[in-house]
Amino acid sequence: MPSEAVGGGRGGKAGREERMVPRAEFRSYYGRPVLKKPRWKAPHMPGYLYLGGLSGAASTMGALADATGRRRLALTGKLTAVAAAAAGSGLLVAELGRPERFLHMLRVFKPTSPMSVGSWVLAAHGGLTGASAASAVTGIAPWLGRAAGAASAVTGPVLATYTGVLIADTAVPAWHEAYRHLPLLFAGSALASAGSAGMIGTPRGEAGPARRMALLGAGLELTVAGALERGAGMREEAELVSEPYRTGRASALLKSGRWLTAAGAAATLSAGRSRTAAVAAGVALTGGALCTRFGVFYAGIASAEDPKYTVVPQRARLTAS
Repeated sequence: MPSEAVGGGRGGKAGREERMVPRAEFRSYYGRPVLKKPRWKAPHMPGYLYLGGLSGAASTMGALADATGRRRLALTGKLTAVAAAAAGSGLLVAELGRPERFLHMLRVFKPTSPMSVGSWVLAAHGGLTGASAASAVTGIAPWLGRAAGAASAVTGPVLATYTGVLIADTAVPAWHEAYRHLPLLFAGSALASAGSAGMIGTPRGEAGPARRMALLGAGLELTVAGALERGAGMREEAELVSEPYRTGRASALLKSGRWLTAAGAAATLSAGRSRTAAVAAGVALTGGALCTRFGVFYAGIASAEDPKYTVVPQRARLTAS
């Protein structure tokens, strides 16, 4: 039966159309999700997102501290970077299931693939941070260690933000439509995390740059997270997709992350006068960054499970065209 028919019969008005079938609602076949839910697991994937950002920002902090003569802060940054890179790689390998799968990703280099670029950046960054930290601890080949540290300051920002590009380059609605937000959100979270590590692991007198990095990262993280939850900056037909960030487990985690980040930023203002405040600020900022990464992860899972986040924006685009 056609969905539209000329109505009115003999007494009807010629040309007037009457809907014979009601407009379809958003539903999937037999109620099944339109998209396959991502197979990534927690805590592996969100943990990798956090540790990759921490390593990338910490390596940059360490290189800048080294260049300005802050040896203790440089050592903290280098050790944090290599430890986070190693732990993050371990989580990624565990997520892949078999170690050789990571090696297989290095067989080709595809500039248009965030996964391919990220695999090469992670491999290069891990080697550079390892060489830099080993030289700093042992004193062997200091010029080579400084060169590796300087190079890791180049790979670090890429590692800290590429994961946002990676998950936005999927069909998962809450991630895909947030492609403008996620790299900035992860950058802010990474800066706050590295700054917190610098405050905890460095004497107060030398940790000034770490405190400033933490404040910069916290401000960026809070600003972008708020915009993401409101749907600001998303296409008009995709504003619905911001809903998973405001509901369920993702909402609870993101709200907790905002409170922890704000509390950590406030404590950072006193960290230059109190060792206790520095540690408290570092712990709060770290907790906020973790909550943010897990919140984004669960928002994506929720949006893939509910068909409306795929169907409604698509219908809106078709109607607009």
